[in-house]
Amino acid sequence: MNIEEYRDYCLSKKGVEETTPFGPDTLVFKVMGKMFSATGMDEEEFRINVKCDPERAIELRASHPDIIPGWHMNKKHWNTIYCERGLRDTLISDLIDHSYDLVVQSLKKMDRKALEDLPE
Repeated sequence: MNIEEYRDYCLSKKGVEETTPFGPDTLVFKVMGKMFSATGMDEEEFRINVKCDPERAIELRASHPDIIPGWHMNKKHWNTIYCERGLRDTLISDLIDHSYDLVVQSLKKMDRKALEDLPE
């Protein structure tokens, strides 16, 4: 998966906005104002940060050398994924989905309802 595919995939999800709250070189994707993924646009090698269930994060890191503890993030809840080293795009997409779903589940009830009510 390259950065354009990543961006398109994130933006295809319901209620997602693209922001640059950490400066022009860091692209952040949020659902209902809460971050679920980010990437540095000035890096030599394309990588993304995604939220992850802590137990699953440990398993993923143990089985995939291209998945490491979240760079500049809470290492318990975030993974950094190197996207152009050979991981399957389907795995990367699944991990983006997992991150999105974790954030949606943590939203306040009224925000989840507002997300559900958004048009497809």
